[in-house]
Amino acid sequence: MQEHDHDHDFDFSHTDTPMRPDAFDLTDEKKIDIIQHHFEAIMETLGLDLTDDSLKGTPRRVAKMYVREMFWGLNPDLKPEASHFRNKFRYNEMLIEKDIQFYTHCEHHFVPFFGKAHIAYIPNGRVIGLSKLNRIVEYFAKRPQVQERMTMQISAELKRILGTENVAVIINAKHLCVASRGIKDDSSHTTTSEYCGKFNEDITRLELHRLLGLS
Repeated sequence: MQEHDHDHDFDFSHTDTPMRPDAFDLTDEKKIDIIQHHFEAIMETLGLDLTDDSLKGTPRRVAKMYVREMFWGLNPDLKPEASHFRNKFRYNEMLIEKDIQFYTHCEHHFVPFFGKAHIAYIPNGRVIGLSKLNRIVEYFAKRPQVQERMTMQISAELKRILGTENVAVIINAKHLCVASRGIKDDSSHTTTSEYCGKFNEDITRLELHRLLGLS
């Protein structure tokens, strides 16, 4: 496994996505109108002819894509409801959901990074529906992101829902800001992890890595 270390100036003491207090004062339609206007200006500055049939609809398409598809996870009202269930079987061993695919955008260059998330937890009184784990990953991916922050956000949300510290999140991703620009290294990828509670114990972490095929 080849890993790439990002040159991030990142404050690990604060994992919330940086948002302005007035972030949701505008409707989605108004945001689309404003982004469309500004993206038209960007394309015109680059010298593109917006009267061309292939280009004239691009600013609107980009604006709608940003608001409704790529960055809807910025809105906390759209956070998925993660219902949990009483652990009536008293299952107290490790539960793992691996290879959860995600697609997000680096907040430094607004180009994609994508990959897979692996989630593990040891239940106490609660378990969560498996599909909800995918939805939590998707929610935090649908915003401009930093991989380190995304890893910690998923972990914090799971601990909140499950009422346990025994949570682990591992993310492996390819960053197009590395592959398609700058160093142009198409072979490297980045792995981040957050181990909490019992996953800080060597024996539990080694068992997790064995079950994930990482050791």
